[in-house]
Amino acid sequence: MPNIIAIIPARMGSSRYPGKPLALIHNVPMVGHVAFRTAMSPILSATYVATCDPIIEDYCESAGLNCVMTSDSHVRCSTRTAEALLKIEKETGKKADIVVMVQGDEPMVTPGMIEQAVKPLLEDPSVNVVNLMAEMDTLEEFEDPNEVKVVIDNNSDALYFSREPIPSRKKGADRVPMRKQVCVIPFRRDYLLKFNEMKESPLEIYESVDMLRILEHGEKVRMAPTDARTWSVDTPEDLARVARLMKDDKLMEKYNKK
Repeated sequence: MPNIIAIIPARMGSSRYPGKPLALIHNVPMVGHVAFRTAMSPILSATYVATCDPIIEDYCESAGLNCVMTSDSHVRCSTRTAEALLKIEKETGKKADIVVMVQGDEPMVTPGMIEQAVKPLLEDPSVNVVNLMAEMDTLEEFEDPNEVKVVIDNNSDALYFSREPIPSRKKGADRVPMRKQVCVIPFRRDYLLKFNEMKESPLEIYESVDMLRILEHGEKVRMAPTDARTWSVDTPEDLARVARLMKDDKLMEKYNKK
């Protein structure tokens, strides 16, 4: 059985929504929802929060969650994840095979989503990194710049990611595929380290989408579909929406002892 670990990068200094990892959803900080729900996946050996903020570390300790302290100089989630990975390997004496990077603003993540994301890596040795993708139901979501859209080829590899609505609907098509990136991103362990050594690319900077670095270097990102209905949190309005959507959430009952 491969050693698969999940790492959740989280920091209080988000430019769009400062302090959001500890924003409460039904009395549980958002990063807690992500960590508890991710850790329910039976394919994971362990789940860790990676942060540079002592206040997040304190919360994790009080909630019984694994936490790794990292440098406060990271700009990208992937470099924070890589630093945490190397620290975890040093502490445990075990090398990881697959690292699942789960963004700390995905409080509706489910154990099934972890398994859907990892499956292509287990089935195809040529795949080095996977992103989940979900169908969008509304034009509001399709046109929201906080949602990263993706178009794929016939092999389910990403052709392009954008914060703009892609593919275009302007030529009169009444139905185009509207797919969004869901930030559950498993890497093969060595490929995560390689990714962080790649030079940052122009499109990655323009779109603010890390995965474009891989495409601009001529490599592949496999997209894995999920039918889970999730919403990431980028604004206080998103937080209110997610709180409504999670009102009767069955997974939450397992860890939220109100």
